Amino acid sequence: MFEKMGRERAWELLTRYNEEPFHLRHALTVEGVMAYFADALGYGGQKEFWAEVGLLHDLDYEQFPEEHCIKSQEILRENGAGEDLIRATASHGWGHRVDIRPEHEMEKVLYAVDELTGLIGAVALMRPSKSVMDLELKSVKKKFKTPNFAAGCSREVISRGAELLGWDLDRLIGETILAMRSCEEPVNRFFEGA
Repeated sequence: MFEKMGRERAWELLTRYNEEPFHLRHALTVEGVMAYFADALGYGGQKEFWAEVGLLHDLDYEQFPEEHCIKSQEILRENGAGEDLIRATASHGWGHRVDIRPEHEMEKVLYAVDELTGLIGAVALMRPSKSVMDLELKSVKKKFKTPNFAAGCSREVISRGAELLGWDLDRLIGETILAMRSCEEPVNRFFEGA
């Protein structure tokens, strides 16, 4: 059903428009988180597509922040991406950048976890381990309620994402911590080798 671009081509495209380690780390993290959720929610056959959507979701953000989720559609179309991929990556900007409402469960997951991975990552960096491996739900919930902590991570979007999925906040945060644990080591290894 979903038309993949292919991991190698997707990475080449991402790195053509992004070079900041912060943005690349976020892309790789969301790629891993989306792959985790594809398996966890019974979409294992679409895992590569979900991962690709995660990898490319912020394709335009570094170079075109004012046109985020708009310019990416143009770039992806010019590079032969399928409409499913274009729609899915843009849908995480629903309500603040574009009017493409997340409909497929994969789009809802991306919408919900994009900001949340940033918040969880910021909480993890405060820990002695600097890792999500020993991070607990209660630590993230405490920081979630502190608006000036990782202020760029929209609590409203995270909460709306949980609603879209029909999950409570505890489930969304807890599952996303597990998802981030699943990809923390390969993401760290990538940057150690870079």
